[in-house]
Amino acid sequence: MRHSIRLGQVHGIPVGLHWSTAVILILVAEGFAVGVLPVAAPGYTAVAYWLAAAGFAGMFLVSLLAHEYAHARTAQHYGVRVRSITLWLLGGVSELDGETPHPRGDLLVALAGPAASLAAAGSFLLAAGPAGLAHLRLLEAGFADLAVVNAVLAVFNLLPGAPLDGGRALAAILWWLRGDRAAARLAATRAGILLGSLLAVAGIVLTFSAQFVGGLWFVLLGWYLVMTASGEAAASRLLTGIGDVPVERLMSAPPICGYTSQTVAAFVAEVAAAHPHRCYPVVEVDGRLAGLVTLRILATVPVSRRSEVRLNRILVPVSRIPVAPLGTPVREPSAQPVNPLRCTVVVDGGRPCGVLTAGDLARALAIAELRNPGGSVRQPH
Repeated sequence: MRHSIRLGQVHGIPVGLHWSTAVILILVAEGFAVGVLPVAAPGYTAVAYWLAAAGFAGMFLVSLLAHEYAHARTAQHYGVRVRSITLWLLGGVSELDGETPHPRGDLLVALAGPAASLAAAGSFLLAAGPAGLAHLRLLEAGFADLAVVNAVLAVFNLLPGAPLDGGRALAAILWWLRGDRAAARLAATRAGILLGSLLAVAGIVLTFSAQFVGGLWFVLLGWYLVMTASGEAAASRLLTGIGDVPVERLMSAPPICGYTSQTVAAFVAEVAAAHPHRCYPVVEVDGRLAGLVTLRILATVPVSRRSEVRLNRILVPVSRIPVAPLGTPVREPSAQPVNPLRCTVVVDGGRPCGVLTAGDLARALAIAELRNPGGSVRQPH
């Protein structure tokens, strides 16, 4: 998920906000200003309620960031590279580039987020006590509600279904019990599909039978769980079927590249128009990989500026894109194009020699099934 607003870096991890974060901030602030604070602390002006609500909404955002930061730092402890942390409408996303080496690592990474949320709940609850003793009713009410919200967030995330943290924990436990990581993840994604379906049905029932508008949130959450879990299940089956084939067996080559000095207009006219791909590596003058551009990134440049803006100004830098050297098995996390860009650049000595996309994987699996129904892609001996 790409940042709309970049906040900076924490321990080398880029942190940013997706534009949809504004929606959740407005809803949280409105809930405090109109619902929670006037009931728990009557007698203040509407301006006071909204100012306090804005502050509490900001604290809620910080608690979400703490949740994702806990995931990211625990992953780093086990040697996993963290590409970024992005906060968005339904919480946050930590993009990990790699996997922990054992079930314990997976379990602790999964539980770190809910643990941080519970710690935040405890901190807000402790802060509510002194605020109450000092008769600061607005602060007492806000801190108490933030404690409840973070506790609910922790419990919800512990539900046993991917992509929730509880689903990751379930996969880690099943991996430890069965010794099969892929099968464990597939079971967790199936649990996530079931959980999401139940949430969506419950939301529909609450919305139409109980006239509870909040039921729409259950529908949205359920839909998100079903879609994300289904995608992860498909990716798991795909990678299991392909096996240990090296990236050069499946990649599209040679790669269609742009140059850092090329303008957007020239690149579109000379390269993109003739080679209709979704993503394109961008190289330096010496041919070394500098980054990647996508059609979506190109479209963000205003038409009036495309003849002057060069690719080096808009590319996603090489430090933030999936790169795999020749010989890397497709099963390796660094090679898998199951990422926001949906592609991996294959390099030889730092120079791109191919691009591996989700479409390449799907095509390889389809051909393998035609040649050997029920089998997998085999490497020649």
